[in-house]
Amino acid sequence: MKKVIHKSETRGSADHGWLKANHTFSFAHYFDAERMGFGALRVINDDLIAPSQGFPTHPHNNMEIITIPLSGCLAHKDTMGNTQVIKSGEVQVMSAGSGLAHSEFNGSSTEEINLLQIWVLPKEQNVNPRYDQKEFQIEDRINQFQLLVSPDERGNSLKVNQDIFFSQAKLEKGKLLEYKLYNDKNGIYIFLIEGEVEVLNERMNRRDGLGVSGIEKFKIEALEESSVLIMEVPMA
Repeated sequence: MKKVIHKSETRGSADHGWLKANHTFSFAHYFDAERMGFGALRVINDDLIAPSQGFPTHPHNNMEIITIPLSGCLAHKDTMGNTQVIKSGEVQVMSAGSGLAHSEFNGSSTEEINLLQIWVLPKEQNVNPRYDQKEFQIEDRINQFQLLVSPDERGNSLKVNQDIFFSQAKLEKGKLLEYKLYNDKNGIYIFLIEGEVEVLNERMNRRDGLGVSGIEKFKIEALEESSVLIMEVPMA
Protein backbone atom coordinates (compact mmCIF):
# COMPACT_ATOMS: atom_id res chain seq x y z
CA MET A 1 0.00 0.00 0.00
CA LYS A 2 1.14 3.52 -0.85
CA LYS A 3 -0.25 6.71 0.69
CA VAL A 4 0.14 10.42 0.02
CA ILE A 5 -1.48 13.06 2.23
CA HIS A 6 -2.23 16.59 1.04
CA LYS A 7 -3.25 18.87 3.89
CA SER A 8 -5.63 21.68 3.05
CA GLU A 9 -3.16 24.42 3.92
CA THR A 10 -0.52 23.02 1.53
CA ARG A 11 -2.69 23.54 -1.55
CA GLY A 12 -1.81 26.14 -4.13
CA SER A 13 -3.98 29.24 -4.01
CA ALA A 14 -4.90 32.29 -6.05
CA ASP A 15 -6.95 35.38 -5.19
CA HIS A 16 -8.22 37.31 -8.20
CA GLY A 17 -10.79 39.28 -6.24
CA TRP A 18 -13.79 37.80 -8.03
CA LEU A 19 -12.25 34.30 -7.77
CA LYS A 20 -10.59 32.68 -4.81
CA ALA A 21 -9.17 29.29 -5.83
CA ASN A 22 -7.39 26.46 -4.08
CA HIS A 23 -5.55 23.85 -6.15
CA THR A 24 -4.82 20.36 -4.81
CA PHE A 25 -2.64 19.70 -7.86
CA SER A 26 -0.55 21.94 -10.13
CA PHE A 27 -2.80 24.29 -12.09
CA ALA A 28 -2.42 27.65 -13.86
CA HIS A 29 0.27 29.66 -12.03
CA TYR A 30 0.63 27.09 -9.24
CA PHE A 31 3.25 24.46 -10.06
CA ASP A 32 4.68 21.71 -7.88
CA ALA A 33 6.49 18.89 -9.67
CA GLU A 34 5.47 16.55 -6.82
CA ARG A 35 1.80 17.40 -7.26
CA MET A 36 0.92 16.79 -10.90
CA GLY A 37 -2.06 14.55 -10.15
CA PHE A 38 -2.91 11.12 -8.83
CA GLY A 39 -3.21 8.43 -11.50
CA ALA A 40 -5.78 9.61 -14.05
CA LEU A 41 -6.87 12.38 -11.65
CA ARG A 42 -5.31 15.62 -12.84
CA VAL A 43 -7.07 18.59 -11.18
CA ILE A 44 -9.09 19.29 -8.04
CA ASN A 45 -9.97 22.99 -7.85
CA ASP A 46 -11.91 24.37 -4.91
CA ASP A 47 -13.30 27.66 -6.26
CA LEU A 48 -15.21 30.51 -4.62
CA ILE A 49 -16.74 32.82 -7.25
CA ALA A 50 -18.23 36.24 -6.53
CA PRO A 51 -21.83 37.07 -7.53
CA SER A 52 -22.38 37.44 -11.30
CA GLN A 53 -18.67 36.74 -11.97
CA GLY A 54 -17.07 33.82 -13.75
CA PHE A 55 -15.08 32.41 -16.65
CA PRO A 56 -15.76 33.73 -20.18
CA THR A 57 -15.94 31.28 -23.08
CA HIS A 58 -12.78 29.16 -23.23
CA PRO A 59 -11.83 25.86 -24.93
CA HIS A 60 -11.14 22.34 -23.66
CA ASN A 61 -10.24 19.07 -25.34
CA ASN A 62 -9.49 15.49 -24.28
CA MET A 63 -10.39 15.93 -20.65
CA GLU A 64 -13.21 14.63 -18.46
CA ILE A 65 -14.50 17.56 -16.40
CA ILE A 66 -16.70 16.97 -13.36
CA THR A 67 -18.20 19.95 -11.53
CA ILE A 68 -19.81 19.66 -8.09
CA PRO A 69 -21.40 22.84 -6.68
CA LEU A 70 -21.14 22.81 -2.88
CA SER A 71 -23.23 25.96 -2.42
CA GLY A 72 -24.91 28.37 -4.82
CA CYS A 73 -25.58 27.86 -8.53
CA LEU A 74 -23.51 27.90 -11.72
CA ALA A 75 -24.71 29.19 -15.10
CA HIS A 76 -23.22 27.16 -17.97
CA LYS A 77 -23.22 27.70 -21.75
CA ASP A 78 -21.28 25.68 -24.34
CA THR A 79 -20.74 25.26 -28.06
CA MET A 80 -22.84 22.09 -28.06
CA GLY A 81 -25.90 24.28 -27.44
CA ASN A 82 -26.32 23.55 -23.73
CA THR A 83 -27.53 26.42 -21.56
CA GLN A 84 -27.99 25.16 -18.01
CA VAL A 85 -27.92 26.17 -14.36
CA ILE A 86 -26.28 23.68 -12.00
CA LYS A 87 -27.06 24.01 -8.31
CA SER A 88 -25.88 22.48 -5.07
CA GLY A 89 -26.96 18.83 -4.99
CA GLU A 90 -26.33 18.39 -8.70
CA VAL A 91 -23.28 17.12 -10.59
CA GLN A 92 -22.21 18.16 -14.08
CA VAL A 93 -19.99 16.13 -16.43
CA MET A 94 -18.38 17.14 -19.71
CA SER A 95 -16.39 14.85 -21.96
CA ALA A 96 -14.46 17.51 -23.86
CA GLY A 97 -13.18 14.94 -26.36
CA SER A 98 -12.29 16.38 -29.77
CA GLY A 99 -12.98 19.89 -28.51
CA LEU A 100 -15.59 22.29 -27.15
CA ALA A 101 -15.80 25.73 -25.58
CA HIS A 102 -17.90 26.84 -22.64
CA SER A 103 -18.46 29.66 -20.16
CA GLU A 104 -19.17 29.37 -16.42
CA PHE A 105 -20.61 32.19 -14.31
CA ASN A 106 -22.06 32.48 -10.85
CA GLY A 107 -25.80 32.26 -11.50
CA SER A 108 -26.61 34.57 -8.57
CA SER A 109 -26.20 38.34 -8.40
CA THR A 110 -26.18 38.32 -4.59
CA GLU A 111 -24.51 35.13 -3.31
CA GLU A 112 -21.11 33.51 -3.82
CA ILE A 113 -20.82 30.03 -5.27
CA ASN A 114 -18.41 27.41 -3.97
CA LEU A 115 -17.68 24.51 -6.30
CA LEU A 116 -15.28 21.67 -6.90
CA GLN A 117 -14.08 21.26 -10.45
CA ILE A 118 -12.24 18.02 -11.12
CA TRP A 119 -10.37 17.04 -14.28
CA VAL A 120 -9.62 13.44 -15.23
CA LEU A 121 -7.54 12.22 -18.15
CA PRO A 122 -9.80 10.38 -20.65
CA LYS A 123 -9.72 6.70 -21.55
CA GLU A 124 -10.12 7.39 -25.28
CA GLN A 125 -8.87 10.43 -27.18
CA ASN A 126 -10.92 12.65 -29.49
CA VAL A 127 -14.34 11.17 -28.74
CA ASN A 128 -17.43 13.20 -29.60
CA PRO A 129 -17.94 15.83 -26.89
CA ARG A 130 -20.89 15.24 -24.58
CA TYR A 131 -22.59 16.96 -21.65
CA ASP A 132 -24.82 15.76 -18.83
CA GLN A 133 -25.98 16.79 -15.38
CA LYS A 134 -28.06 15.16 -12.67
CA GLU A 135 -29.56 15.95 -9.30
CA PHE A 136 -28.67 13.53 -6.50
CA GLN A 137 -30.80 13.19 -3.38
CA ILE A 138 -28.84 14.06 -0.24
CA GLU A 139 -30.71 11.51 1.86
CA ASP A 140 -29.35 8.73 -0.36
CA ARG A 141 -25.79 9.41 0.81
CA ILE A 142 -26.39 9.53 4.57
CA ASN A 143 -24.09 6.92 6.14
CA GLN A 144 -23.61 5.24 2.76
CA PHE A 145 -21.76 5.81 -0.49
CA GLN A 146 -23.81 7.37 -3.28
CA LEU A 147 -22.31 6.71 -6.72
CA LEU A 148 -22.13 9.93 -8.75
CA VAL A 149 -19.92 9.09 -11.74
CA SER A 150 -18.99 5.84 -13.51
CA PRO A 151 -17.93 4.59 -16.96
CA ASP A 152 -21.31 2.94 -17.61
CA GLU A 153 -24.08 4.86 -15.76
CA ARG A 154 -24.52 2.08 -13.22
CA GLY A 155 -26.70 2.91 -10.24
CA ASN A 156 -28.15 5.97 -12.04
CA SER A 157 -24.72 7.64 -12.07
CA LEU A 158 -23.40 9.98 -14.74
CA LYS A 159 -21.29 8.47 -17.51
CA VAL A 160 -17.75 9.60 -18.31
CA ASN A 161 -15.04 8.50 -20.73
CA GLN A 162 -12.79 6.84 -18.14
CA ASP A 163 -12.90 3.87 -15.77
CA ILE A 164 -13.53 6.03 -12.72
CA PHE A 165 -16.03 5.85 -9.89
CA PHE A 166 -16.84 8.95 -7.84
CA SER A 167 -18.94 8.51 -4.70
CA GLN A 168 -20.07 10.86 -1.96
CA ALA A 169 -21.13 10.10 1.60
CA LYS A 170 -22.50 12.20 4.44
CA LEU A 171 -21.49 10.57 7.71
CA GLU A 172 -22.95 11.06 11.15
CA LYS A 173 -20.48 11.43 14.01
CA GLY A 174 -19.18 8.03 15.14
CA LYS A 175 -20.17 6.22 11.93
CA LEU A 176 -17.71 3.65 10.56
CA LEU A 177 -18.19 2.98 6.84
CA GLU A 178 -16.31 0.56 4.59
CA TYR A 179 -15.50 1.30 0.94
CA LYS A 180 -14.70 -1.59 -1.42
CA LEU A 181 -13.08 -0.73 -4.74
CA TYR A 182 -15.02 -1.37 -7.94
CA ASN A 183 -11.68 -2.31 -9.54
CA ASP A 184 -8.87 -3.33 -7.18
CA LYS A 185 -6.28 -2.15 -9.73
CA ASN A 186 -7.51 1.42 -9.23
CA GLY A 187 -6.28 3.90 -6.67
CA ILE A 188 -8.42 5.99 -4.35
CA TYR A 189 -8.24 9.72 -3.71
CA ILE A 190 -10.28 10.85 -0.71
CA PHE A 191 -11.24 14.53 -0.47
CA LEU A 192 -12.85 15.62 2.77
CA ILE A 193 -15.38 18.32 1.94
CA GLU A 194 -16.42 18.99 5.53
CA GLY A 195 -15.80 17.51 8.97
CA GLU A 196 -13.11 15.28 10.48
CA VAL A 197 -12.46 11.60 9.75
CA GLU A 198 -9.85 8.90 10.31
CA VAL A 199 -8.78 6.77 7.34
CA LEU A 200 -5.95 4.24 7.32
CA ASN A 201 -4.44 5.76 10.48
CA GLU A 202 -4.56 9.26 8.97
CA ARG A 203 -6.67 11.98 10.58
CA MET A 204 -8.23 14.18 7.92
CA ASN A 205 -9.74 17.62 8.39
CA ARG A 206 -11.81 19.88 6.14
CA ARG A 207 -10.45 20.00 2.57
CA ASP A 208 -7.60 17.56 3.20
CA GLY A 209 -6.84 14.99 0.52
CA LEU A 210 -5.48 11.44 0.82
CA GLY A 211 -4.32 9.29 -2.10
CA VAL A 212 -4.03 5.53 -1.59
CA SER A 213 -3.08 2.69 -3.95
CA GLY A 214 -2.52 -1.04 -3.51
CA ILE A 215 -5.63 -1.78 -1.44
CA GLU A 216 -9.00 -3.45 -2.11
CA LYS A 217 -11.05 -1.84 0.67
CA PHE A 218 -10.74 0.50 3.62
CA LYS A 219 -12.81 2.05 6.41
CA ILE A 220 -13.65 5.66 7.18
CA GLU A 221 -14.54 6.68 10.72
CA ALA A 222 -16.36 9.98 11.20
CA LEU A 223 -14.95 11.84 14.20
CA GLU A 224 -17.64 14.46 13.65
CA GLU A 225 -20.40 14.93 11.09
CA SER A 226 -18.57 14.79 7.77
CA SER A 227 -19.00 14.97 4.00
CA VAL A 228 -16.51 12.94 1.98
CA LEU A 229 -15.85 12.56 -1.75
CA ILE A 230 -14.24 9.31 -2.92
CA MET A 231 -12.53 9.35 -6.33
CA GLU A 232 -11.53 5.88 -7.59
CA VAL A 233 -9.26 6.23 -10.63
CA PRO A 234 -6.90 4.16 -12.81
CA MET A 235 -3.27 4.53 -11.75
CA ALA A 236 -1.71 3.83 -15.15
